[in-house]
Amino acid sequence: MTVTSLRDGYVDMPVRRLHKPGGEPFGNDLPSQVPLFEGALRLSVNAFAIDDGQDITLIDTGSSNAWHPTMGFLPQALSEAKIAVDRIRTVAFTHTHLDHIHGLVLADGRDGFPQLSRLLVPRTELDMFRSVARLSRFHDRTEPLDPGQSLSANIEAVAAAGHEIGHTGFRVTSRGETLLVWGDLVHVPSLQFERPEVAWEFDADQEQARATRLRILGLAADNGWCVAGAHLDSPGVGRVSRTGTGFRFEPL
Repeated sequence: MTVTSLRDGYVDMPVRRLHKPGGEPFGNDLPSQVPLFEGALRLSVNAFAIDDGQDITLIDTGSSNAWHPTMGFLPQALSEAKIAVDRIRTVAFTHTHLDHIHGLVLADGRDGFPQLSRLLVPRTELDMFRSVARLSRFHDRTEPLDPGQSLSANIEAVAAAGHEIGHTGFRVTSRGETLLVWGDLVHVPSLQFERPEVAWEFDADQEQARATRLRILGLAADNGWCVAGAHLDSPGVGRVSRTGTGFRFEPL
């Protein structure tokens, strides 16, 4: 099994997107360890290709040209990694926010993955996906994805609801090693590992997102799993360990 991190780009977001327990946004009281770029939070946007030697499963597809111009570079990342798009036959989404799904269609309107034969969308977000007009050609080709479902002998879907109603992680196992591709569990790694109670404005259910973050961080730390995150600083892969009151991320 080979897992490749693919950088779609980055997006700069206002500090107020970070919320304290109770819903109050951060402002001038943002902890000093959080780096800012011209006053904004900079989030990497990553997708992950899982190669079993025959086919490639792609987890998330980036944003194509549907959002900021600093994103949409997944095709270049695939080229740099020498991954032929024709080998990508399965695409699975962690959730249906626009920076994860629009890469199905290239900026010029062509299909991003011409040999796509399986498109997996969390079951509770199927209607959300099918409401996106730009992706209408894929609406009838989707298959529902449920927690616990096996995508292959080595990939299993893991429940991670909170950031979105169907938010899903993917546990990849091979030769005694485990990697958890966890989507948007953490948006600002410089803060949310140490203080996992800090939420993100776009979490559909901030309390559930907090509980899910604590649960999965604990699983990763206690079991020695590697993790891969859509918004961890590129390449977005590392290990989690416990500290006295929170967690620490150790990039690989």
